[in-house]
Amino acid sequence: MNLTTRYLGFKLRTPLVPSASPLSEKIDNIKRMEDAGAAAVVFHSLFEEQVRRDHHELQYYLDQGTESYAESLTYFPDRAEFKVGPEAYLEHIAQAKAAVDIPVIGSLNGSTFGGWIACARQIEEAGADALELNIYSVPSDPDISAEDIETNYLSILAAIKAQLKIPVAVKLSPFFTNFARFARRADREGADALVLFNRFYQPDIELETLEISPNVLLSTPMAMRLPMRWIAMLYGRVGANLAATSGIHRATDALKMLMAGADVTMLCSSLLRRGIEHIRVIEREMREWMEEHEYESVEQLKGSMSQKNCPDPRAFERAQYMRALQTYPAAEI
Repeated sequence: MNLTTRYLGFKLRTPLVPSASPLSEKIDNIKRMEDAGAAAVVFHSLFEEQVRRDHHELQYYLDQGTESYAESLTYFPDRAEFKVGPEAYLEHIAQAKAAVDIPVIGSLNGSTFGGWIACARQIEEAGADALELNIYSVPSDPDISAEDIETNYLSILAAIKAQLKIPVAVKLSPFFTNFARFARRADREGADALVLFNRFYQPDIELETLEISPNVLLSTPMAMRLPMRWIAMLYGRVGANLAATSGIHRATDALKMLMAGADVTMLCSSLLRRGIEHIRVIEREMREWMEEHEYESVEQLKGSMSQKNCPDPRAFERAQYMRALQTYPAAEI
């Protein structure tokens, strides 16, 4: 059974890739992922806000009291001696590269130019095999047009691609007026892969404290429907690799994503719930299903149920809505 696939220029043993999550913050976990069968690993994200905050906090504490005791400046250590911003992250990437043989993909999470370009270059220098740009933005200014938002995203991508030699993937949200058009534009700007989709964690309101609080909900298999639909519609229309993420908990989920046209299927919530060893379970069940249904390789599966190749291309568009409603057993309510 040949489960190999190609992603970001690498030949991977299987399509199973742990996505960015707290699990990769420990080198031992990354080793366990490799042992369990992970074909590559996306590192936990370096956040734009984290870089800004670390530098501002360091400067604040170094400056305390210097206006009163100027002579004390000679006793302060040089800023270069502190590991701030991305420095600890870069060391972690270098350690991971030394510990495992699978590709290590860095991850940058932000929405503006900020320090992205400098950080991207440093991640490459630290030894990352590729970089995933996680463009996490919730536009709230009503004066910003959709065109302006798309242009900003593409400018970030183009600027980073111009600086790096390693492949660059872009992790996107589905919230575009015409996602197919934007995906094609990102492809033309040089994105080596599109990762579909980013999950925005929605805030909650604490009634007792009257505060806005974060609310992290792990995905369920239902979450895979949206990325599966768009991967199926993009397959054969863009040259970039397609990575499926969100809602992949079982072998059947991964198989469906591959049939839609995904090159890799990324795992996060399923590993947080069931442990890193669940990678091994998914791979075993994939092999069993493929053997039972007489598939010899992932390449044979890939794109077989995409919009381009499925018997009814309209099934991924509006025509399916009416059919879905007609199949609901309203008489039993």
